[in-house]
Formats: sequence, C-alpha cells, structure tokens
Amino acid sequence: MSALEDRLVFQIRAAKLPPPEREAVLIPGRRFRADLCWRDQKLVCEVDGGCFVAGRHSRGMGVTSDCEKHNLLTLAGWRVLRVTNVHVRDGSALRWLEEAL
Repeated sequence: MSALEDRLVFQIRAAKLPPPEREAVLIPGRRFRADLCWRDQKLVCEVDGGCFVAGRHSRGMGVTSDCEKHNLLTLAGWRVLRVTNVHVRDGSALRWLEEAL
C-alpha cells in the first residue's frame, strides 16, 4: 500500500463512494494483487506510482508484468482503471471511479 493509494482512498471516502477492498487477489493461482477493487462491480483500480521517477511501473519488466496483470483481469471479466499520481491529484481518478461505480 502506498501513500498515493491512501490519498485516493481518502478521496473515495470523502465522496461517499463504496469502500474498496485493498490488495485483493483476484486471479486464482496468481500472486499479483489488485490495488483497489469492488468485487460486486467487477471493478479494479490500479494506482501506478513512481511513473516519473524511474519506478517499477516505468521499467521494462514492471511494464511487462503490469500488462500481463491488466490483460488477465480483463479476460476474467474485470473492468480495470489505471491511474497515476497526476490523476489522483487533479481529481480525474475520483471522477472515473464515480462514473464506473
């Protein structure tokens, strides 16, 4: 869990949206976890931190792993929103979640 996820969860609470499950395992037999999810809505929100500072999400293997995770979730019927710190700060992430929920 990251400070960026915490910030988005705070915004979700303030907007009185349903609370997300955090760090959820959604694909049996796979180790990866979804940052935020709403099982009843089949909605996942992935919070990609470190995009501008050579973090995991901007390196080759990190990008490759993120693509695999996103694709497997999509194939399993999940709707996946991906957001960055810019989207959390400018309110776009919250607006997209409001629309999706």
